[in-house]
Amino acid sequence: MLEAKLAEASVLKKLLDAIKELVTDANFECSEEGITLQAMDNSHVALVAVKLVQNGFKKYRCDRPMPLGVNVGSLTKVLKCAKDDDICTLRAADEADVLNLVYEAKNSDRISSYDLKLMDIDAETLGIPKTSYEARIVLSSAEFTRIVRDLSLLGDSVRIEVSKEGVRFASDGEAANGNVLLKGRGPIGKVDRGPQGDDEDEEDGDGVKKEKKHENDDDEDEAGEEEEEGGKKKDKAKVKKEKSDDDDIEMDEDEGELQPDEDGEEEKEDEEDEDGDGDGKKRKKKSKSSPKPAKKAKTVSSSKSKKGKAKADDGDDDDDEAVVIQMNSHVSLTFSLKYLVNFSKSSNLVKRVELYMSNDVPLLVSYDFGQGYIRYYLAPKIGDD
Repeated sequence: MLEAKLAEASVLKKLLDAIKELVTDANFECSEEGITLQAMDNSHVALVAVKLVQNGFKKYRCDRPMPLGVNVGSLTKVLKCAKDDDICTLRAADEADVLNLVYEAKNSDRISSYDLKLMDIDAETLGIPKTSYEARIVLSSAEFTRIVRDLSLLGDSVRIEVSKEGVRFASDGEAANGNVLLKGRGPIGKVDRGPQGDDEDEEDGDGVKKEKKHENDDDEDEAGEEEEEGGKKKDKAKVKKEKSDDDDIEMDEDEGELQPDEDGEEEKEDEEDEDGDGDGKKRKKKSKSSPKPAKKAKTVSSSKSKKGKAKADDGDDDDDEAVVIQMNSHVSLTFSLKYLVNFSKSSNLVKRVELYMSNDVPLLVSYDFGQGYIRYYLAPKIGDD
């Protein structure tokens, strides 16, 4: 039995809208790990692979692996009956003839139920070979959509060229030619690896994570040692201050080198605690005159921190638009714009898209979102410059 509950029906609606023009009939393979779909278009030029992981569902149960053969167009029509924020539940019994879809409205008591007839589809799951890509481009999904749509007005194909200059999209039409050059942020790096099959991803991913953990552990140890050394320095500084209460000049210099705001406040508290003698009152008067520049430093640092936060926020916005290019060697391939325009319909799922390229190897267009991913593979054109 299958029971899969999505927090929002919009995820499934966007996925189906993205692949409905490429795939007519397909099997949704359900297992304990999640729901996957893999299918090719009628011309066998493009392949689409979709995965919704188990953790992406609000509730997920699949007792045994089972295929759900559906007509993508019919499922799209049924999903149009749901609002984007409805809770969507998919149910299917073992060897069932229908797929039950239930939509629960969050802001009302409306519950809708639909039954979609299932099909027997003979389709083999193709093994995607492990590929070492020579170039990787990460850019805004909205920018990618704009580029392929604009160039599709000029011609039928686009040449994607990755070089030290950047990544160039060029289209030559009968009436006009056009090209778009995207320069990456920072120096062009090397390609480590691309997304591979599920089993390979898990093994390699674990290894990478372990290495990162070890690196983080070393960084934490170094940071801990620095904090201990810093703590010792602070303790020594405090001892100096207690010994040099009568020497205002030395005390001010120590405060300026360390943290003037915190040390100044701590010193005031210590002097107030030792407030019994007349000497304590004299110390109060001296300390009142000394922390004035510390207050100014505090206001300056706070303004700097505010500016830093503002810059960090701007940086987050810039990261969504930044272009990242990694290249091992020069790559230049030509693809059909009709397919790329269809691929770009997945831009409403996530803000970033990844392109992986190698000479004489299909292009990989990957959209990774919270609940899973959708990946497109497109064979290059042969004989077109």
